[in-house]
Amino acid sequence: MDHGIPSGVVGQEVVEAVEELVTLWFSAVEDIRPRLPPRQIRALGAVRRGPAVNVSALAQHLRVGLPTASRLCDRLESAGLLRRRVREAGDRREVRLEVTAQGHRILGDVNELLSLRLATAFAGVTPARRTRLEQVLRAVHGDLLPDRPDLGDSAAGDR
Repeated sequence: MDHGIPSGVVGQEVVEAVEELVTLWFSAVEDIRPRLPPRQIRALGAVRRGPAVNVSALAQHLRVGLPTASRLCDRLESAGLLRRRVREAGDRREVRLEVTAQGHRILGDVNELLSLRLATAFAGVTPARRTRLEQVLRAVHGDLLPDRPDLGDSAAGDR
């Protein structure tokens, strides 16, 4: 934090910066084809990042109810972006989610568009300030966000 700036002003600047970052993410999501709702993109990303994710863990991660997460997975599966796999032959209740090749392509498209838009947005920022921004964002992501459920730790099988 800059010591010469009152904390309320810094807070407002952070809010505005976050709003701009969110706007960039949404614009990238809106410009991919096929067009998917942001929640579906978030779900695909969560499944891709989490090892052995099931619907229960996804629901916790997205902070939605199990029926909502299940319907979301149904839509993604119907679109060929996600698949459900039975973990072991002996326990058909243990269903894991996997992103398909097409789902990976869409996530790659979002990341590519977002990276281009971020590069444009930060073109005038000095390398030192960019490094500082990266450090702050990593701290927020890793240390300051409220605990989010670990996608790999859901003990309950999906039915």
